[in-house]
Amino acid sequence: MGLRPAKTFRDGNRVAWARFSRRRPRKSFVKSMPHNALNIYVMGEPKAGYEVVSELVASCAVQVRDNALESARQAVNKHLEKALPGNYHFKVLVFPHNVIRENKMIAGAGADRLQSGMAHPYGRPTERGARVKEGQKIFSVATQAKDVEQAKEAFRRAKSKLSGQWRVEFREA
Repeated sequence: MGLRPAKTFRDGNRVAWARFSRRRPRKSFVKSMPHNALNIYVMGEPKAGYEVVSELVASCAVQVRDNALESARQAVNKHLEKALPGNYHFKVLVFPHNVIRENKMIAGAGADRLQSGMAHPYGRPTERGARVKEGQKIFSVATQAKDVEQAKEAFRRAKSKLSGQWRVEFREA
């Protein structure tokens, strides 16, 4: 089967059941944490002297899966590495804390005898997600002033990988 659409998961304004404790595992709501698809958070050259910082900002509250963040990160980094080799500093500013649960359903003849349906729909942890609020920044790219168009293009490519509405903001470094 593949990934289920984002509309099937809980919206971002409810309680997050994401407590995971290594020291006190009996206190955990999540017994086994799903792996994180997003492992690299800082790319490029972290040198001083960049003139402009471009940021990708959420226009509405949304929950973004970790694999969507990883895909957008790869798109931005690939474009910047090709266009501005060694002349940018790229950061991912969010971390996927929220555990996404899925109640797997069996379809087909005789499935009603194998499961309880929606009577106990708590679900198993399958993925992680980042809850992004309106106005929150998720990516930031520091470049020279002449390279702002390349950062714009990189964020345009990233927006196609993410659900929700996004805008690009600029500020001086």
